[in-house]
Amino acid sequence: MRSFALALLLTAPLALGGARLAAAQEPLRTAVDGTFAPHAFPKLGGGIQGFNVELFNEVAKRLGRPISMDSASFSGLIPALNAGRYDFLAAPVTVTKERAENLLFTEGYLYTAFQFGIRKGSAPVKSLEDIRGKAIAVNKGSAYDAWAQQNAEKYGFTVQTFDTQPDAVQAVVSGRAYATLGGNTTVRYAATRTPMLVPDFVIKETRAHWAAPFRKDNVELRNKVEDVLECMKKDGTVAALSEKWFGDKPAADDAENTVFPGYGVPGLPGYDPAPHELRCN
Repeated sequence: MRSFALALLLTAPLALGGARLAAAQEPLRTAVDGTFAPHAFPKLGGGIQGFNVELFNEVAKRLGRPISMDSASFSGLIPALNAGRYDFLAAPVTVTKERAENLLFTEGYLYTAFQFGIRKGSAPVKSLEDIRGKAIAVNKGSAYDAWAQQNAEKYGFTVQTFDTQPDAVQAVVSGRAYATLGGNTTVRYAATRTPMLVPDFVIKETRAHWAAPFRKDNVELRNKVEDVLECMKKDGTVAALSEKWFGDKPAADDAENTVFPGYGVPGLPGYDPAPHELRCN
């Protein structure tokens, strides 16, 4: 009997250590919208590539975890997260008050904002008054289309809608429209592929955090992922990936270089202001 009890005492730490090791080796389950270049899009030979793919592969590596990353339609990602299919979403998700009331977010790793792209050689847009009398090309049905329709009369411009953002870009390059309005990262990426397109004026009032969402009950994993993201900001990894995929070096006060206090997005539901000490390897 004593020998049996002794054996249990000796093997218990081994079993506990094995359980912890097994948990550490479980893959992080996540997903992206695999059609949203340059964040995630198909690569030749199969698989997906892009800023968010590389960003969260590096996060998993630093956590010592394998990662399983699905490519799916964005409209189904948040329902799948809430259903328990994923641990978090690697797809860029704009943090709004409504979303933050139902999901738990890391701090932003990028700022998203509406940005104009103009034809090389055109006069730059310095304020929204500069687009008065001009034609603005947008992707039909997008948030940028909605903004343009709502503000066309106020600022005195006309709206041209196209089925895809590349079609809107082509309208600018060919001279049919003065500018295209899109997301800052997609406009910057388009400019790296279209030499005649120049990223221009950013509507700063539309700026928001792009961050990784988790379920409300997954505080521990949210905090672990945010710790890694903050270390990747401090050592320049996030900024380097941003420059690689979007074509411009982030400014010192951009989200790629900013470690925000606490956990989550300051001022929104789910934010934990308690300070924490970073331990970066």
